[in-house]
Amino acid sequence: DKAPLSKSLLLVPSAISILLTLLFQHYQKFFAYNLQAVKEDFQIWRLVCGRTICLDLKDTFCSSLLIYNFRIFERRYGSRKFSSFLLGTWMLSALFELLLVEITQYIFGITINSLPSGFLGPVFALFVPFYSSIPRVQVTQVLGHFSITNKSLVYILGLQLLTSGSYVWILALSGLISGICYNSSILKVHRILCVPRWVAKIFSWTLEPVFSSAEPTNEVRVGMGATVDIQRQQRMELLDRQIMMSQVAQMRRQRQQQGGMINWNRLFPPLRHRHNANYQDHHPSEQGIPPPTEVSEEQVARLMEMGFSRGDALEALRASNNDLNVATNFLLQH
Repeated sequence: DKAPLSKSLLLVPSAISILLTLLFQHYQKFFAYNLQAVKEDFQIWRLVCGRTICLDLKDTFCSSLLIYNFRIFERRYGSRKFSSFLLGTWMLSALFELLLVEITQYIFGITINSLPSGFLGPVFALFVPFYSSIPRVQVTQVLGHFSITNKSLVYILGLQLLTSGSYVWILALSGLISGICYNSSILKVHRILCVPRWVAKIFSWTLEPVFSSAEPTNEVRVGMGATVDIQRQQRMELLDRQIMMSQVAQMRRQRQQQGGMINWNRLFPPLRHRHNANYQDHHPSEQGIPPPTEVSEEQVARLMEMGFSRGDALEALRASNNDLNVATNFLLQH
């Protein structure tokens, strides 16, 4: 639910990979990540085809499970911001892969003619926000010393994917570097390599209805899956959401006591005073009242998932002209 892009990345590349392996093996050569063909024959299209579809079913299985676990970022940030992260890290990782191949050849004298195919760079890049923003919740302990958390399975899958081939470490390292660059806003990469709003709307109108899912019922949210593993995963997701909401609430209280670094009152008046200012002297002027800004219900839902009330979310989005980041910071300060 609320992750159509993750669902499409989970289904479409996996289906194509299975078809290429079982039925159309003679077409696999078009999806091989052949660096020699890129350098010598200038087959630039291989940078797209070779970095999209996995030709190894083990890599397909591991990357699909990782994308399934990383769907939480699309739910938190929205499909457009999540797709911008994937696009930016996909392009950056291609550059870093070529640089690492040249460095390896220059230092160690190892010539690398091909790399494992697939959408692996952005998958490894998602470990950066996963490590920094997803709370760590202990599930159990092994032998009384080794802790098993809600993040252990994801790291094990990443390790399995890392050891699946000889040169996967190049893809992993380039993906992690690109994830750090994009996540830390180095050189404003997130503003340059992003999905335009009009492109996001086109895909929202055309493809989102195909891959969207119905909202789960209340029973599913509290962990009523068909198996014990599904129930455990649902409880972990619910606990992650509760921890995130508590962290947001604690941050709001701390900033109310200490004061934030940015005085948002200079940009926006407080919610109550702004509401009363429109009715000063109980005789508002029709010419002085600006037309109300249309608010996206999807952004309102995201703010409500973070623990804010619907009224505050509507007021913050109207004040920030539907900028979700500015509205979030505004609510954290008030």
